[in-house]
Amino acid sequence: MTDTRVAQAPPTDLQGLVNWLIPDWELTPPTPEAVTLLPSFASKMRECERVCGQPYSEISHEIQDALVLRRLQQMMHTVRLNPLWRERLENAGIIRPPDSYEAWQRVPLSDKETQRDLFMGSREGMVVPHERGGFEVVASGGTSSGSPLETVYSLRELSDTYAVAGHFLGTYQIGPHLTGADPKWLLTTLADYQMWSSGTMVGGVLQSVPGVNYIGAGPVTAPVLEHVFSYRGPKALMGISAGIAILAELGAGMSQKAKESFRVALYGSGVLPQRNRDELKALYPNLAILSYFAATQAETIGLQLAESSPVLTAVPGLHLVEIVDENGRWVPEGEEGELVVTRLHAHEAPLLRLKLGDRMIRRPRLDGPGGPSAQQFEFAGRTGDILHLNDSQYSAVRAYDALRDELRTAGVVDLDQAAHEIQFVNRREERVITLYAAVDDVLTPAYRVDSLLGPAGLQRVLVNALPRSLSLFNDGEANPTSVAKTGYRLEVRFVPRHSPEIERTSVGKVPLVRDRT
Repeated sequence: MTDTRVAQAPPTDLQGLVNWLIPDWELTPPTPEAVTLLPSFASKMRECERVCGQPYSEISHEIQDALVLRRLQQMMHTVRLNPLWRERLENAGIIRPPDSYEAWQRVPLSDKETQRDLFMGSREGMVVPHERGGFEVVASGGTSSGSPLETVYSLRELSDTYAVAGHFLGTYQIGPHLTGADPKWLLTTLADYQMWSSGTMVGGVLQSVPGVNYIGAGPVTAPVLEHVFSYRGPKALMGISAGIAILAELGAGMSQKAKESFRVALYGSGVLPQRNRDELKALYPNLAILSYFAATQAETIGLQLAESSPVLTAVPGLHLVEIVDENGRWVPEGEEGELVVTRLHAHEAPLLRLKLGDRMIRRPRLDGPGGPSAQQFEFAGRTGDILHLNDSQYSAVRAYDALRDELRTAGVVDLDQAAHEIQFVNRREERVITLYAAVDDVLTPAYRVDSLLGPAGLQRVLVNALPRSLSLFNDGEANPTSVAKTGYRLEVRFVPRHSPEIERTSVGKVPLVRDRT
């Protein structure tokens, strides 16, 4: 493919510009072999930066949206080279690339089963057969199911996404905290020795942050953490939520100077309990605690840029991030839906509109000047974080917030302050919801529950709390009377830290909800 643009000035109109960036002869590759010769989408982003005279992440939404739509049209032409994808799209009535985002929302959603069917075993969903080589296979163990699920990446594009995400993370998330002339350090305690670990993917991003020294530490002991934190200069560290929480325990014996050098803790896996935040802040006086939301299928989905707001910001140009309803349509701002991502850097092995199993609240887009023009959303829990009471469904994240408030108001316990870990177990046949809380002192809060509330008081807590776990848009679907009629009762059980009564995955994650029928 010969690029004749070098002798041409870029058009000044919007559609002309994006058509110039991705010309027609690249839009419709005729064969899988031609796909391997396509210029990367990252190169299009860099050219867009050059033309616009500013970083891609700060270019206007209008230009970004137009270029991403052009890329989606190219992806649609690409996947149609694969007979399975072509059949899948045609069965959904999709016979041509979308000419708008409204049309894009009619493309069928992919789920984990779709991913398993297309990219595991013989991997028949790939546009360029994996026999050609040049791919990386990564597997996720699955927080909820525990079933491995493989993802295939083109190596040439993987390095691009690491660079794009790493630069954004360094510029907007950790850069403001790692200041001064001393060496700057970025560590991860994610394990990199198991296929299903995110250490491979997230580590690739962290290695690409400009101006830092990277350490892939893996799980650390107190002496190792103390040794690394003794290095001159500010540090940032990324790990799963449990790996960040334990830093309060591991760092207790280190010097004050070392503690003061810890500037940013990035946690994955959704939520870090308030108790853990308070312990970390008490030990490390200069620490900012921020969310790094990722998945093996999408190594950087959303980054929390400020402690003052839980909102996550997508990396512009990395994925198309959508928050959708049950029909795959975008929810309005302020409303909750399911997280769907499409990796934009995926010529050889595209996967359209993948549901990752997370719930998000769509927030207004971030719009410079002097900062990123980016999508924003807020974590609302795993798709499986639902409490089923007969035919009704309640958000477990909101149910916890409501139960915590009820128990605090009753003078029983402040779970945010006391609990290291929280888990709901729903025994459907018995109609019992048990809230497990891992605490240091088991006897005192258990006694206070019995003496201040008792079974009748706990029942009042349940029927008052659950209606408040419905979103603004579902408010009115339940009230205390309707909850009482379900016949469900509430138990609160306090257990020691690391208790086996709280179920964990093979990589140490604590699912918020466990259903037992």
